[in-house]
Amino acid sequence: MRRSVVTALPERSAPWRSWIPAPRRSPENPAPRSVVPRRRVIRCGLSVTGFGLSAVFYCLSFTPSLLPRPWFLQGVVAGLTAAIGYAVGTAAGALVRLRWWPSRRAELIAWRLLFALVPVLIAVFLWLGVRWQRDLRVRLGMQPQQEYDALRTVGISLLTFGLLLLTARLLRFAAYGVARVLGRVVPESAAYCAGFVVVTMLSYGAADGLLFDNLYTTADRSAAVTDSGTGRGVERPLTDLRSGGPASLVGWDSLGRQGRNFVAKAPSREQITGFTGRPSIEPIRLYAGLASADDIQKRADLVVREMDRTGAFERAVVAVLTPTGTGWVDSDVTDSLEYMYGGDTALVSMQYSYLPSWISFMVDRSKVVAAASALITAVHDRWAAMPESSRPKLLIFGESLGTYGTEKTFGTAEKMVAGADGILLEGPTFANPIHQRLTEQRAAGSPVWDPSYPSLPVEFANRADQLRSLTGPPPKVVYMQNSSDPVVWWNPSLLWHRPDWLRGKRGPEVSPAMHWYPLITFWQTTTDLIFANKVPIGRGHVYKSGTVDGWAAVAAPPGWTAANTVRLRALLDH
Repeated sequence: MRRSVVTALPERSAPWRSWIPAPRRSPENPAPRSVVPRRRVIRCGLSVTGFGLSAVFYCLSFTPSLLPRPWFLQGVVAGLTAAIGYAVGTAAGALVRLRWWPSRRAELIAWRLLFALVPVLIAVFLWLGVRWQRDLRVRLGMQPQQEYDALRTVGISLLTFGLLLLTARLLRFAAYGVARVLGRVVPESAAYCAGFVVVTMLSYGAADGLLFDNLYTTADRSAAVTDSGTGRGVERPLTDLRSGGPASLVGWDSLGRQGRNFVAKAPSREQITGFTGRPSIEPIRLYAGLASADDIQKRADLVVREMDRTGAFERAVVAVLTPTGTGWVDSDVTDSLEYMYGGDTALVSMQYSYLPSWISFMVDRSKVVAAASALITAVHDRWAAMPESSRPKLLIFGESLGTYGTEKTFGTAEKMVAGADGILLEGPTFANPIHQRLTEQRAAGSPVWDPSYPSLPVEFANRADQLRSLTGPPPKVVYMQNSSDPVVWWNPSLLWHRPDWLRGKRGPEVSPAMHWYPLITFWQTTTDLIFANKVPIGRGHVYKSGTVDGWAAVAAPPGWTAANTVRLRALLDH
């Protein structure tokens, strides 16, 4: 007796259906009363189009970006981009199968070609990736790595890809389960659409309510604990010229960790005199922490009262500094100004958060805008009420998120130019409205990383030392933006749009091997943000002693020379 053979063929109608051709029947093998085919919930194998595109994305993830990546981060980036490629390829394959279904033979040929080519391509791009990373490190003045652990990079990338693929299939399984339940009361196609929507909404709610909220709460508590502490070697100042001092209106305990660092770590008169070679005076530093007053406006008013108490408006320079998210102000920014003016300065700042800038940027930018606006406006109004002949120089500084708050305070470039004697902004973000407008309206032929704007006294510098060659009247506003700073060049539009900084002539720190690829370049630049501060001075988001060139450009003291700039930078770097 001849046995029938039941062969399961690929799905050829809807993706969730499977059909089995009826076996040959005979009197000895009668047909059952009903045959109910089992539906395949999730395809066990990989999609050929998904696998192919994931391999392409995987290889391209090894191309260089703005900053070098350590091996473990490269593994995460490679696995993530491969998963994105697989999702795009699978979706494209599903759309193609709606119109045309390739034969089994064509699919087998495609798999054989992929199995033959993909290992070779991965090996080639691993080798190229090592060379690209070494070249990039040399370009940025970093020591080249002696070895690049390609094996562990591949292992982490496969683990990342596997976890993402497993997560996606579990979500698909959940959508199928919801569709099976809804399919009892609504048409099948509507049930699957509803299942997809329900699972998507539940996943978003779980991620937003459980994951992100808990992460934010944890970060908030951790930052609050850190803010309540005091750095090693930081002691309450004994001078009345500092907030938290004996006669201060601001309590030492209310300043926060970064505020205590700010007021306690100023250079001494002896140190300043040692640099200038002439008698100096004690610099003034004033600060208000989150606990110094009940709200932002009261903290700003408290700082102005502190300025009146210490005689800040009688100094040669008054500088308003908008800090980063944690309240931190770079010591090179403050020390450089105090050394340049022999201590005849009054530096003021105010805390608006104790969270890192990247969290503040994503969660609530309104705080930095409110704080910058309140303090700059309060100091400016008090300064503007003085006779013009006896006013000190009014300088304003912002770094990273602080540049955003400063720009939003003034609103236009013209108001920035007219609102102070000099404004120095380092590492502006993509969200800065004035920076974006000036860049878009730059002079024809000037690159986006070094734009020219001749109609206003505004200067851009992708290297600090290029400010020493300026001629003519000094600029009123200076933007310092390293061509390798991901904080400056990151933008959500990198997902779908080739940026101008990768067109035509490139910045001196951008590798010629870097190219824009949809989706991939976005994630590469996003990961660059993690190590933006782990590079040498003048690279990435590290400006440090380069601030001396910025201050010298907008507000150099009488008799200041380029040699003094070089000497002060060497002192700060040491």
